[in-house]
Amino acid sequence: MSSSFAKNTGGIIKCKAAVAWGAGQAMTIEEVEVSPPQPSEIRIKVVSTSLCRSDVTAWLSQAQPPLFPRIFGHEASGIVESVGEEVTEFVEGDHVLTLFIGECMSCKQCVSTKKSNICQQLGLERKGVMHSDQKTRFFIKGNPVYHYCAVSSFSEYTVVHSGCAVKITKDAPLHKVCLLSCGTSAGLGAAWNVADVSKGSTVAIFGLGTVGLSVAQGAKIRGASRIIGVDTNPEKNEKAKAFGVTDFINPNEVEGTVQQVIKQMTDGGADYSFECIGDTEMVTTALQSCCDGWGVTVTLGVPKTKPEVTAHYGLLLSGRTLRGSLFGGWKPKSDLPSLIDMFLKEEIMIDDLITHNLPFEDINTAFDLMVSGKCLRCVIHMPNGLI
Repeated sequence: MSSSFAKNTGGIIKCKAAVAWGAGQAMTIEEVEVSPPQPSEIRIKVVSTSLCRSDVTAWLSQAQPPLFPRIFGHEASGIVESVGEEVTEFVEGDHVLTLFIGECMSCKQCVSTKKSNICQQLGLERKGVMHSDQKTRFFIKGNPVYHYCAVSSFSEYTVVHSGCAVKITKDAPLHKVCLLSCGTSAGLGAAWNVADVSKGSTVAIFGLGTVGLSVAQGAKIRGASRIIGVDTNPEKNEKAKAFGVTDFINPNEVEGTVQQVIKQMTDGGADYSFECIGDTEMVTTALQSCCDGWGVTVTLGVPKTKPEVTAHYGLLLSGRTLRGSLFGGWKPKSDLPSLIDMFLKEEIMIDDLITHNLPFEDINTAFDLMVSGKCLRCVIHMPNGLI
């Protein structure tokens, strides 16, 4: 693993970052300048960051206007390097997870107990800038570089709003718990918080990536009697069993439609179905796969194309419910420490979701593995990171 080039120059840190210069273009390792944290911000030394499917989707996107050059990455762990004015909850040396949606603790959404986790101040950032002043903290030779989800963890150092990080125990292995910063938590929360899977129920999961397998794990822990996994990759079958999947369906190998097969297997439809692919047409299929009366479909995937969902009104008239889920309904700063505790007590699995570990300079290999469907989570280890 290569050594770090990071150096501090009058509050500005110069370090290495993986910079994307255009949609789908291979990233290059560049020296970037990282500004000191502004009020209510912290600067983090990134230790480990895992590649999420949404990073790949945004990297490939042809959306206008183009937000390049850009530093991707949002599922990460690290150590606080410095804090800005008005920050009282963090000190240098704290171990943290980054959060792609924050929690200000004071807006209508944040004080809504369990009703919502969509912070009005620190919600999903789509413009490639910081929440506070709509500017960037990254520069190359004085020119601004866009952020991603107000995190940008594919850099040795990054700056985030203090509401977009959560302090965790130093007992937690940073190269594993970084997965709780997004995908694993999203799947568990969809099963527990959004759908509220009940004991003895039947569950259908479309897409057996990290999020889908985490949904399966959550359903298994809740005592679901049958967990049906749907994926076109036959290699997912064996891996899925470890997370609780009892039946595997490959849509390319069945007669009739997937929804017909699931209805036959579950006496009219599953109690819960989860769309974890990012395909809005599959949302309709998932809705058709759950039962009349009380069937609940939860959509978690980020669509690559066609963001509109279409469904016959009769599916809803017959009692089905369609729900969306962002980060599994968790209030990130309030709830993530409890998931860390569950992992340390071996009540939830993370290790088996990590299929690859790569040094930072091989970040393009991680993207290639994700695009080709050959990995679940690839953890990228930053230079001089802790293990």
